[in-house]
Amino acid sequence: MTWTKQRLNNLFFLLGVAAVVVMLFTFDVSFVELWHHITHAGYWLIPIIGVWALVYGVNALSWQCIIRSNSTEEESARVSFWRIYRLTITGYALNYATPVGGLGGEPYRIMELSRDMTKEHATSSVILYAMMHIFAHFWFWFTSIFLYLILAAFGDLPLNTAIGIALGLIAVLFFAALYLFSVGYRKGLVVKILSWIGKIPGLSGWSSRFIERHSEALHNVDKQIAALHQQDKSAFYWSLILEYISRILQSSEVFFMLLLFGVDCGGGFDGLCLTYLHSILVVALTTFFANLIGFLPMQLGVQEGGFVLSIAALGLSAALGIFVSIICRVREIVWIIIGIALMKIPAKQ
Repeated sequence: MTWTKQRLNNLFFLLGVAAVVVMLFTFDVSFVELWHHITHAGYWLIPIIGVWALVYGVNALSWQCIIRSNSTEEESARVSFWRIYRLTITGYALNYATPVGGLGGEPYRIMELSRDMTKEHATSSVILYAMMHIFAHFWFWFTSIFLYLILAAFGDLPLNTAIGIALGLIAVLFFAALYLFSVGYRKGLVVKILSWIGKIPGLSGWSSRFIERHSEALHNVDKQIAALHQQDKSAFYWSLILEYISRILQSSEVFFMLLLFGVDCGGGFDGLCLTYLHSILVVALTTFFANLIGFLPMQLGVQEGGFVLSIAALGLSAALGIFVSIICRVREIVWIIIGIALMKIPAKQ
């Protein structure tokens, strides 16, 4: 079993390295232009890249809440915060580097966590955290609607038909997601998702056999998913709050780039606060757009368009949007390399 896991670890590592190489040679701009943008960012690259060490730390704390609630004391004691932090970074690196985010990161996290706990506990913990990560995204997008409307009411931002439709679409999708997640947190999702997969032509036989062969384990995973919200609401809400906070912290990188371009809304404490609120809206609109088409590696092209559109919606130049998108790509590649490298650190710390 250990030998099999080691071979899978090596496979994930090689896939990650290959993905990084492909990304570097298929970058959206020439290396000359890329270097120009990097040198323009200068020392600001340090806080832009460094803030993600804090973002991933908050993500790890959120996941730790779930692991502690979803496993025995003996199991959770074997999984240190550093181990969770490492798996958080590596998991996101694999998700960024592979098509259909989650096909790389989540299986790797399950495989690594199952070294210290039962596979059922590892699976449910990873699925619960993935659900929480997505659930927090929807709350972030939804609350951003009110932030935009408040700023528009004060005359700071434009409010037209196109923006109204976009905000309305976010609201509709939020309430649809709220219903789906409420069902998932009450009854679990694993068996239901596998049943849906069974409706895809050609996969019905595999789905039925898999559910029948692993029926007890799958239902136990679903019970553990449902138990988090029903039996440990404190862990549930702390995990959600921490994931939401990580989105606010994530906005810092856009904030730093706006300051780099001299966009500070007049300066002073009030101007900086307003600029940070604008940064939150940029991240909210961009991530919403990018996640609508999440099957592309690193959402190639989608994230760039999202940054340009969201920054333009705030009345800023398209050139700034292009710069922000390129520097964010550089930051992603740096953290993907860090995440892939962490795969070679021994599991036991």
